[in-house]
Amino acid sequence: MRHTHLLLSTALAAAATAALLGCATGPGPAELDAQAAAMMRADFRSEGIAKAERLKQDLGQQACSSDQPPSQALAERIQAESLASVKWPAGGQYLGDWREGEKLAQNGRGMTWTDASDKPSANGAQCYNCHQIDQKEISYGTIGPSLWNYGKLRGVKDVADPASAAVVQYTWAKLWNSKAYAACSNMPRFGHMGLLDEQQLRHVMALILDPRSPVNQ
Repeated sequence: MRHTHLLLSTALAAAATAALLGCATGPGPAELDAQAAAMMRADFRSEGIAKAERLKQDLGQQACSSDQPPSQALAERIQAESLASVKWPAGGQYLGDWREGEKLAQNGRGMTWTDASDKPSANGAQCYNCHQIDQKEISYGTIGPSLWNYGKLRGVKDVADPASAAVVQYTWAKLWNSKAYAACSNMPRFGHMGLLDEQQLRHVMALILDPRSPVNQ
């Protein structure tokens, strides 16, 4: 009997230890992700132009929302697919009016549930939220690098000059779908997500590339 009691006590102790260890380790990453997704679906609703469909993540968003960075292979896949998604400007016309680009850069409106329209024409580019563009600015974001003299430092004197083609095309692709060059970029995918239309993107391009723009003086 004593031997049986000892075995039972040992088994109970082992079970208790396992239970404690289970509580200590908690749910795994997959379960936590599922719980977070369920919470998001329960707490968010469509309101005005902001629809609950925005909660759906594509490959890049899923990979970059993980607690671990994507593998090199996955990051390269995201970048390749993003670059392939870029729509190049009609007629090879990359630049618009830098004055309009400045207005867009200063405009932080758009895509909230209180906005009347989800059309790109209602949105700003909100560049100053993340970048310095003009040295006269005393307030700007620092998530992204300074864009002051962006075109000048890269030797862009004429966008039609073949020597400037690589910089011009890179910049357009970066604005269209920033994940083309950085899988987990924090920059909005202006063209890919329909945040800005083609003409608006030309204006922003002109702001940072046109030699006549004050950004490049």
